[in-house]
Amino acid sequence: MTYKLNKISLTLAVLLLLTEILIALYFKTGFIRYTVGDFLSTILLYCFFKSFLKINHFKLGAVVLFIAFLIEFAQYFNLLKLLNLEDHKLLTIILGSTFQVGDLVAYTFGIITVLIIEQLNSKPHELY
Repeated sequence: MTYKLNKISLTLAVLLLLTEILIALYFKTGFIRYTVGDFLSTILLYCFFKSFLKINHFKLGAVVLFIAFLIEFAQYFNLLKLLNLEDHKLLTIILGSTFQVGDLVAYTFGIITVLIIEQLNSKPHELY
């Protein structure tokens, strides 16, 4: 693993962050707010890390999925309440407050999508 700025990944991360902010502002409930937002969150995290780390995409995907699952299970165990931090708005926004199995599925599909795209981009393209 080495450090190298990847401008494309950084641009994608910023665009995904802006998309997530717009979803949070304009969709208060429903499929887009919860499922699409969670799907995009793992892609955002992947692009963020890829913007400065040169690492195998499978390893990075596994790390990002692990982080997403870790945060979701922290919600299951009510970690913010256990640490007496449930009143901190920013932490609650970043870490969430409600465990949902559907979130785990959305995170997984986000990483699968990234890995498929990375795999397609890493193979030499043949013209037929």
